[in-house]
Amino acid sequence: MTPPPTSLAVPAAPRVEPPLTAVAGPPADGSTGSGPAVRGGLVILVGILLVALNLRTAVTSLGALLDEVRVGLGASGAMAGLITTMPAIAFSVLGATTPWLVRRISPARLLAVAMAVLAAGQVLRVLTGNPYAFVALTAVALAGVAIANILLPMLVKQYFPARAGLVTGAYSMSLTIGTATAAAAAVPVAHAFGSWRVGLGAWAFLAAVALLPWLPAALRRTRPPASTGAAPTGRIRPARTRLGWAMALYFGVQSLGGYAAMGWLAQMFRDAGYSAQYAGLLLALVTAFGIPVALIMPSVATRPGALRPAVLLLSTAMAAGYLGLAFLPYEGALLWVALLAIGHGAFPLVLATIGLRARTAEGTVALSAFAQSTGYAIAALGPLLVGMLYAATGGWHLPIALLLVAVVVQTLAGLALARPRFLEDEPGAVAARPR
Repeated sequence: MTPPPTSLAVPAAPRVEPPLTAVAGPPADGSTGSGPAVRGGLVILVGILLVALNLRTAVTSLGALLDEVRVGLGASGAMAGLITTMPAIAFSVLGATTPWLVRRISPARLLAVAMAVLAAGQVLRVLTGNPYAFVALTAVALAGVAIANILLPMLVKQYFPARAGLVTGAYSMSLTIGTATAAAAAVPVAHAFGSWRVGLGAWAFLAAVALLPWLPAALRRTRPPASTGAAPTGRIRPARTRLGWAMALYFGVQSLGGYAAMGWLAQMFRDAGYSAQYAGLLLALVTAFGIPVALIMPSVATRPGALRPAVLLLSTAMAAGYLGLAFLPYEGALLWVALLAIGHGAFPLVLATIGLRARTAEGTVALSAFAQSTGYAIAALGPLLVGMLYAATGGWHLPIALLLVAVVVQTLAGLALARPRFLEDEPGAVAARPR
């Protein structure tokens, strides 16, 4: 297998690149044939897809078994509430450390460590009977996810610069499939083995499998290939740029809507007159309908002039879905679910845009870390604010009005992102390194 690059500088993309060929240094055996490069590219692609498959399993499997976990551990309702808000908090806080780690550890090695941490955290948390230890070990598992969240956009740009939209779409679809599978299978697995611990801990095996493609690159000691691109002369700080804040705001507000839907959409349909079972099915359909959208959107984002129309289309679909839920929640349920699924395509769209708005791998990881860490902090407010408004009014008109305001903010931020420019060129983006 061709050793992957460990440098943070991105090699320049050639005009024509064979499909699934990773950008890498020369083969370890000194050969110049394209066969090893293609095989190396396929291994890296499989590794990216397997990692993406794991990015929400630790969260959605816990959500499906939350009541069993709470009873089994003797946890209070308040602690159960803390557990449900942990993912967004962990992704925000822990993801912000990833650029610091990337400057000290090669990306492939860091991703292997992240998958090992995720697997270990998922195993250890089901072995404890202490609710506080369970929360702490859940945070350990989520640390692995937080790091992988930040690394994947950078790795796509680094290994597949000419196929970034296609690969981002593929891994977004893989993430969606993993999310839905864990939510759907956790309870049946727990019932089959007679223990919520098995239903929750079984997903550690999937994380261990995702570790395997990255082990050769993580263990190999190689010199980084020479970079053909211009590296920044200082540390990149997206927080000092308008582009960084536009990206963070778009990521955060679209995630706020996504988390609010995951937390409250089923209750909206139950209040409209659907049974609990059918309301849950409608929620699952948002994920199912979103799979082809997740595959298509990143490729759309990479087409010249397509980003602005895509932002407007997604926002319009989301707003129409919310209005339908407000006024005809029962009669048009399937239509509103389909529109929301299209609107949630903003997530794979912004993942692809992160790579489009940075010239270098260092810029990509800095922008990814800032957008996601800040964005998930915003997203954590979604379920909380919607729940508070629902409790205060006893209805859904005011919560949906809040979500419509969020769509307006998302649209404005998205239109700002649609202007073609690069983070490294923004005023104040590059801070001089200390001598």
